[in-house]
Amino acid sequence: MTGPAALWQAYRLRLRRRFLLARAVRRRRQLTAVVDRTAAITPGDVLCFLCIRNEAPRLPFLLDHNRRLGIRHFLIVDNASTDGTADLLRDQPDVSLWQTAASYKAARFGMDWLTWLMLRHGHGHWCLTLDADEILIYPYWQTRPLSALTNWLDRQGRRSFGALTVDMYPAGPVSQTDHQPGDNPLDHLPFFDGGNYQVQVQPRMGNLWVQGGARARAFFGQSPRRAPTLNKTPLVRWHWRYAYVTSTHALLPPHLNRVYDTEGGELTSGVLLHTKFLPEIIDRSVEEKARGEHFNDGAQYAAYYDRLTADPVLHCAASTRYTGWRQMEALGLLSRGGWI
Repeated sequence: MTGPAALWQAYRLRLRRRFLLARAVRRRRQLTAVVDRTAAITPGDVLCFLCIRNEAPRLPFLLDHNRRLGIRHFLIVDNASTDGTADLLRDQPDVSLWQTAASYKAARFGMDWLTWLMLRHGHGHWCLTLDADEILIYPYWQTRPLSALTNWLDRQGRRSFGALTVDMYPAGPVSQTDHQPGDNPLDHLPFFDGGNYQVQVQPRMGNLWVQGGARARAFFGQSPRRAPTLNKTPLVRWHWRYAYVTSTHALLPPHLNRVYDTEGGELTSGVLLHTKFLPEIIDRSVEEKARGEHFNDGAQYAAYYDRLTADPVLHCAASTRYTGWRQMEALGLLSRGGWI
């Protein structure tokens, strides 16, 4: 796209970004601070932002893993949890916590709340935005902290870092794992789909659109275009003018979505190991189908929730056992790029 059409497109995207920022400022009134320790944030800290609901069993591992990566402060929105999530987080010295009982769906699936917190506290920091069931890995993650990665990205002039969501699952029915609070979910969900991923570039904002993996295979085989989007840009050197458009799948300004090499090479990227398929997903699927807070078209996903409630077996003959980031690199699911 060139000439007047490109200028018009750029203008519309600027308006969209300003609208999203204005939404976030308005939605800040829905948040109540439970404990605000943001005064402890120092320049150079890598921050983590989450919006969660009833995630108490996952929190010990989530916090521990991200602390080991080098996260210095967590800024978390608790959306009306009833399982002790708020009590657990309130006592963590590196957590600032807000609560809201407002609609997750009406807040753009929590992104309005997180955009406000990033606008207020994330400016100038590398900010990692996650779901509670996502485990970030990247090249050399066991020996190099996030600060090493972000310092290298700074030297490369990059302000964003992409990651592919990879669904992890057990060998048998979802219900037959024995996950306990604090466990590493990967001990119970060791398998993933190593192939069957499709990639397109979305022309409007230049972001990737990746679909496939276990959820596409098991739940959307008859309608693959409805399968979940797997590409994300979870790590960004934030500026108060930035805004996520759809979850962390796309951002504005559009240049932040260029987390791939347009010249045919590879840029450094990571993987979000998606640990959704623990036994609790069965009861939660019943609840979330009734709540209708997770998808714009709840009827479209009714069959998806019904399949989850039926305790599916996601493992198949083509399943691959996870061994580490080098395996993911060999399969083309993440890349070292120029980071050696």
